Amino acid sequence: MSEIAPRWRVVSPPETATCARTLSAAFVREPAVSWICGDSETVRTRWFEATLRTHATLPGSLRYALTTPDGQPVAAAVLTPSGAVPGASARAAWAARTGLRCGPAALGRTLRYLHHAEASAPEGAWTLEFIGVRPDTVGRGAGRFLLDHVLATTAAPAGFFLTTADPANVPLYRRFGFTDLRRTALGPLDVRVMARPGTA
Repeated sequence: MSEIAPRWRVVSPPETATCARTLSAAFVREPAVSWICGDSETVRTRWFEATLRTHATLPGSLRYALTTPDGQPVAAAVLTPSGAVPGASARAAWAARTGLRCGPAALGRTLRYLHHAEASAPEGAWTLEFIGVRPDTVGRGAGRFLLDHVLATTAAPAGFFLTTADPANVPLYRRFGFTDLRRTALGPLDVRVMARPGTA
């Protein structure tokens, strides 16, 4: 009897550029990223590259890629532990890269969104910063597989926290135990704050 080959492979940490390209493709129509970056694929990819380079400096931060067995990336996820913030030099480098490569509007809107999101984070919770699936893979279970892996393998006694401006994401998060904390407006965005309790 032959063994069934695995459908997906989890890579952690993936190369920053690969993760950025995967998330850029996945977030092509996501409202918050579109508000920050506009419709330009180049700006969106540069924004993810700058963000992930800074994220990689955070102690304990996690990045995942989901690939096909032959190594083609189909999804990615990024998590931040509670209390992890970039140092002053990393923040300055991120601001310079984002402002120069993505434009001052993208930098300003990112800062507004971060301030909005960080004010809502429950104490001690991990933040699910991003999780996305390439459009050509949507509907094949990649997002569910990766989210299940992330939640099952991350020790998070105080649970997880996320924000989303895309109502299409909410049913998936609810199936994984996330509940609404609040909804707020940020510019044109309807931002939903969600949390999942920790387990002992």
